[in-house]
Amino acid sequence: MTFWKPLALVSTSALVLVLGHEVASANYATPKPGSVEGDWRRMHLALDRLREARGHLENAEHNHGGWRERAIESTDRAIHETEAAMNWAP
Repeated sequence: MTFWKPLALVSTSALVLVLGHEVASANYATPKPGSVEGDWRRMHLALDRLREARGHLENAEHNHGGWRERAIESTDRAIHETEAAMNWAP
């Protein structure tokens, strides 16, 4: 096994763990409409980090046996779901 496959797996796993922690520790109080406090602030931070992670994946030199491509697809889905969650109004 090459050095890059485990590195890609560990990096993707770390990203998922960090984002999972952010979501799990979020305060689920209803924010004021139009405010970027509490949950909304965390959601914006998570969305920014997802977009940043996607940029890093896009600029990686190797596809690592398809892992980079799958990580980009998963990140795109996570971005889409986060945007949908931010647009959802109770």
